[in-house]
Amino acid sequence: MGTTWSLRFDNPHMLALDEVRASVQNALDRVVAQMSTWEPESDISRFNRSEAGSHHLLEPELAEVLACGFRWAEASGGAIDPSIGPLVTLWGFGAHADASRTAPPSPEALAKARECVGWRRLAFDDITRRILQPGGAMLDLSGIAKGFAVDHVTLALRARGLSDFLVEVGGELRASGRRPQGGPWQVAVEALPGAEQQVALDGLAIATSGDRWHVREHQGRRWSHTLDPRTGEPVAHTLASVSVLHPECMHADALATVLTVLGPDDGMDFAERHGVAALFVCREPRGPRTFTSAGWPSHANMR
Repeated sequence: MGTTWSLRFDNPHMLALDEVRASVQNALDRVVAQMSTWEPESDISRFNRSEAGSHHLLEPELAEVLACGFRWAEASGGAIDPSIGPLVTLWGFGAHADASRTAPPSPEALAKARECVGWRRLAFDDITRRILQPGGAMLDLSGIAKGFAVDHVTLALRARGLSDFLVEVGGELRASGRRPQGGPWQVAVEALPGAEQQVALDGLAIATSGDRWHVREHQGRRWSHTLDPRTGEPVAHTLASVSVLHPECMHADALATVLTVLGPDDGMDFAERHGVAALFVCREPRGPRTFTSAGWPSHANMR
């Protein structure tokens, strides 16, 4: 899926490292086989090129991720949309982007791509796990699948009898249990340039969405990979990043995307209404500014 993973864990039963690594890789391979647009024979890739009007029975994991995406799409008025694939490609990101093209898309191309985007077109039923390909729909779960992969690895490690670990996939993390020294797992979140917040992940996951990575620039215009499905355009507000804490990394990942798309004001309103623990970092004329929702831990230490 174009990223890496890492694991730190306490190993009181002295499990062989190769066995633990195999458990992690097997869990990730299952996610990749279902959700990676980089793999031409993954479930999601085969759906994306399937015929209009066809119905598909999804594997339980893929259905779970889509159900999460649809839930937050509905709650946010479409600030996240699992069918955003045509726009991701059009703006030069993802597995199928044309690397030779650097200019923004034309209005005509953008309008055509937007016709294929819309989660309600997919007639997804999370009970039967069936989904419709209405024609031209392209699923892209980049804003949620990494978080699910973290959760899936967590289950695999617990099945091996491990209870104290910190697992990371592409920068999204989830902690279980305690560090070998007895304290909670700690992660550093960049709040301001040169300054970090130290956050304890006591049974929590954290995901960050921002514009430091995966950017394009053309004739003075700079845009990031975070796209607003409602407009078809890259986000263009002052938010530089949003970090979200949640018991499940899948939801943290999705919510970080939602808040980034909504922007500083609507994002904060959404976070407060839905009890989301979030750290916002904005670029402003007088310098970066951070602010947090009520759910963000007050004991997070700046360093």
